[in-house]
Amino acid sequence: MVVWKSNLVARPFYSRAVFIIVIAAVVVANLDLFVVNVALPDIGRDFHQASLSTLSWVLNAYAIVFAALLVVAGRLADRFGHRGGFLLGLVIFTVGSTISALSPDVATLVAARIVQAAGAALLIPTSLALVLAVTTPARRSAAVRAWSAAGGVAAALGPVLGGLLVQASWRWVFLINVPIGIVAFAAGARLLPDVRGEKNGPLPDLVGAALLTVGAGALSLGLVEGADWGWGSGRVLASFGVSLVLALGLVARSARHPAPVIELSMLRIRAFRTSTVAVLLFSLAFAAMILSFMLWCQQVWGYSALRTGLAFAPGPLMVPPLAIAAGPLVRRIGAGPVAAAGNIAFCLGVLWWAAEVGIRPHYATELLPGVVLTGIGVGLTLPTLIAAMATSLPPHRFATGSGVNTMGRQIGAVLGIAILVGVLGTPHSPGEALTGFQHAWTGMGIVSAATAFVAILLGRSPSPSPSPPATPTPTVTAPAPAQATAAAASAAPVTPEVRAAGS
Repeated sequence: MVVWKSNLVARPFYSRAVFIIVIAAVVVANLDLFVVNVALPDIGRDFHQASLSTLSWVLNAYAIVFAALLVVAGRLADRFGHRGGFLLGLVIFTVGSTISALSPDVATLVAARIVQAAGAALLIPTSLALVLAVTTPARRSAAVRAWSAAGGVAAALGPVLGGLLVQASWRWVFLINVPIGIVAFAAGARLLPDVRGEKNGPLPDLVGAALLTVGAGALSLGLVEGADWGWGSGRVLASFGVSLVLALGLVARSARHPAPVIELSMLRIRAFRTSTVAVLLFSLAFAAMILSFMLWCQQVWGYSALRTGLAFAPGPLMVPPLAIAAGPLVRRIGAGPVAAAGNIAFCLGVLWWAAEVGIRPHYATELLPGVVLTGIGVGLTLPTLIAAMATSLPPHRFATGSGVNTMGRQIGAVLGIAILVGVLGTPHSPGEALTGFQHAWTGMGIVSAATAFVAILLGRSPSPSPSPPATPTPTVTAPAPAQATAAAASAAPVTPEVRAAGS
């Protein structure tokens, strides 16, 4: 039951304005997870033919830091306020984008991407809290779906937009974020509500976040450099050893810390555990698929960045309608079969490439069928797995569960990119390149087939968990500009206090 301590009523235009501000930030943060893929060849040429193993850190540094800080940033925002966290995230992300656009070398670009990732880690969890704060209870489910869809569509369309921007310069891939960040900050400082959780809760596990960052980085280093260093070399074995030790340390800290990076208790929920493992595995294949497509088209077939993005476009364009159509299907036959079918479609798509793609370009018969099949796979799989995760948890745990689930997606992406780079190596002829890509696509097919098996364990859609005992009441403060004073509502089942700024 929601108890209002003010007679203010959220006005539709105010909630729409907040939603637009928030979604603008969500879109740019998610775009940067994938938009850079299409720019990598141009970045490499601009930086004195930098190797793929070096360039891979432009992608992986972002994904690793984003994953490690996501839950930590969300907990800090709960403690100190979501509006402040969101605006700080915008500033950090915009500064990181500016430095990325001006980077004189790969090392500076990787460092700037780390700054971007820290900002994105603040933006994503605070954005959902702000959307829910200005959404009436009856519309919260639709708001969450819209929030999720915005991020998914942005990630899927990233390579297409990247291809358009690279026509001017790869630096525009980052520079385009700057005006969006400035406008969103100016509007957000005036309009966004102040949403707070438990003010006196424990501080998040910063040591655990460091363990995750270094451990994932060490694992990625071993996978990326394995072909050059030798898979049995001391450096590769040391990288894997460090990663294993830090992973065990992270588990140990998460088991006893009051605000861990990974809440192990949530993994005891079968549907949550299964969906998170499936998301991690699927993201591994998904991230590797996108990068392999961009590299193949530009480096082997000689496509421009724009042509590459357009060649990839049919797949992402299938995702939104399929994500919508999957809802009734999930209700009829269950999340498991739908997600498994999506993975099988994805598997057939990459195996088609492995079997049919040749050195000479034949897009319509060789690449396009795989693009369509993988697009079907993404549209059926990702929304279904995310929904299965959400419905396995009580409402008050959705934000934390979403953070863990998103963390799994980013770790999967890191592994996928690192393994792809290790498999491709440094080919010296088109024939060697074809062999490397065939091995990579076959590996993606195996991973997606394994994910289908994991997904089928979900069975029918899980029912939401019963609501827990009462939790501390958050405070939601809505700003009151001259033209609009709005009330805000926090996520159910917690009873919010809503008051106008200055009251």
